[in-house]
Amino acid sequence: MNNLFIRPMREADLSQVMEIERVTFTTPWDLDAFETELHKNEFAHYYIIGQDERIFGYCGLWVVYEAAQITNIAILPEYRGNNYGDRLFAHVVKESTELNAKELSLEVRISNIVAQKLYRKYGMVPVGVRKNYYVDNQEDAIVMWVKL
Repeated sequence: MNNLFIRPMREADLSQVMEIERVTFTTPWDLDAFETELHKNEFAHYYIIGQDERIFGYCGLWVVYEAAQITNIAILPEYRGNNYGDRLFAHVVKESTELNAKELSLEVRISNIVAQKLYRKYGMVPVGVRKNYYVDNQEDAIVMWVKL
């Protein structure tokens, strides 16, 4: 894919990010949540992936001291299976280390085997379970962690 880019999320990206959010998640974040992350949360770092003017994925990251946490990651369904999630995740892992994080963690649905496989590729291992973590169906989340 020509003109592929990954860059920090900006205010102007939010309409496309909201589309990704609505299509991807059963309980999507609202616009206020993203605006708060971009403008008020000093620990938040958000990145988008796209081509030309089209954004088709994003990832959120919090870095608090030496601990990084993925808040969310999403790729539009029609762009999945092309390693864009992998490229975006690799970028965010790299950004984490550049922001002096020494560890990275996230929660992933117990049923999301594809995502778990991606995270394992980057050395992440399961370290616990959050029971009934997802409010839409009370599915458990696996907590995954890696030392960077």
